[in-house]
Parts: sequence; C-alpha cells; structure tokens
Amino acid sequence: MSDPLVKLDRVTFRYGERTVLDQCDLALAAGERVGLVGANGSGKTTLLGLIVGLRRPAQGRVIVFGKPREREADFRPIRGRVGLLFQDSDDQLFCPTVAEDVAFGPFNLGKSRHEVEQIVARTLGELGLEDYAHRVTYKLSGGEKRLVALATVLAMEPEVLLLDEPTAGLDETAAERVAGILAGLPQAMLIVSHDRPFLARIADRRLCLRRGCLQEPL
Repeated sequence: MSDPLVKLDRVTFRYGERTVLDQCDLALAAGERVGLVGANGSGKTTLLGLIVGLRRPAQGRVIVFGKPREREADFRPIRGRVGLLFQDSDDQLFCPTVAEDVAFGPFNLGKSRHEVEQIVARTLGELGLEDYAHRVTYKLSGGEKRLVALATVLAMEPEVLLLDEPTAGLDETAAERVAGILAGLPQAMLIVSHDRPFLARIADRRLCLRRGCLQEPL
C-alpha cells in the first residue's frame, strides 16, 4: 500500500492557552475523498492551514508527499500541488477581474500565455462562469465569489484539494454544479462542510473533529 499523500502525526496546535488540536492523526490517500465535520470553532480550518504551512504545530509532524514539512522552505514546493479553498473568498481573490484571478496560479506555475488562456476558459466554463471573465471581482455577489475562488484553485490542477465550505453561499443550482464537478475529479480531497447531503454525495468517508481529535462520526 502506498504512503498517504497527506499525514498528520500526533499534531497539537494551540491558540494561546486553548488547545484546538490534541495529538491529532490524519492520513489522506491518493484519490480518497474525506469529509471533515465538526462544531464551529473545533479547528477544521486550522487543520487545513497546517497542511499547507499557514499554521505550524506546537507538537507532532505534518508530512506531505512523503516528506516532513516544518519550515517555510519545506512548504513552498507543495503549494502548487495542494490547492486550498479558503473559508472566506475575499482572502483568495485579489486581482481586478475574474480572468486575472483564475490566471494568476497557472502563470506562477510557468504556463505559457496560450496555455493559461485555455485553462481559464475551460475552468470558467466548467463552473458556468464563462460570461464572468471580465467582471470586476469585488463587485460579485458572495456566491459568485465562491465559484470564482473555487475556479482559482481548480485552475492550478493540484494533486490534493483542501476545500473549506465549497458550497457556502451557493444556490441549489450552483451547489449541484460544484458537486458534479468535484465528483468527477481524480484528486484526493479533504472537504470541510456543514452541507451533509453534499458530503454524502462526494465523500468516501467522514471524520468528525471533536475535542481536538479526528473520530468516526457517531
């Protein structure tokens, strides 16, 4: 059996005196889709941040693609391979137009302008945003921003997707479109969501973050 793409080994994380993760273990295998549920404030977003180095554990190891990741230099090479959808879309969108936001990641990966134009057109089309390319990002609605933020992640074609509430703010039609797209992707996924029907369709299994540890749901 191959090594997991992402592994948390007895990871502990604290905000001041409050312990959020307490010797937490996780293994995410290639192609696996894991739904992550838990109460607000239980540490789900923190856990995603630890995987890409936005947070650092007080104890334990973060292992991604078979290597322990401790310092900033360890995390830089994986950020094109692990796509993180932020909980707040405004944290992800910073370019003037939708097309520029979606193009930013592929350009940083060294893609040619022609390749990037194809990626942007394809990604926006898949999400039903083909008419949004030249829209001003900050003028979009919350649901529209959510779709564009997801487009910026998918455009990178990462090997692992970390999705923090991917259907938040979406109407039923848009949420169904997102579910259909994710269901057809081969990437390993760790999906934080309060949308139980969505997780039931997408995830192979669910884990509940409770009292700092990941457990099978009751």
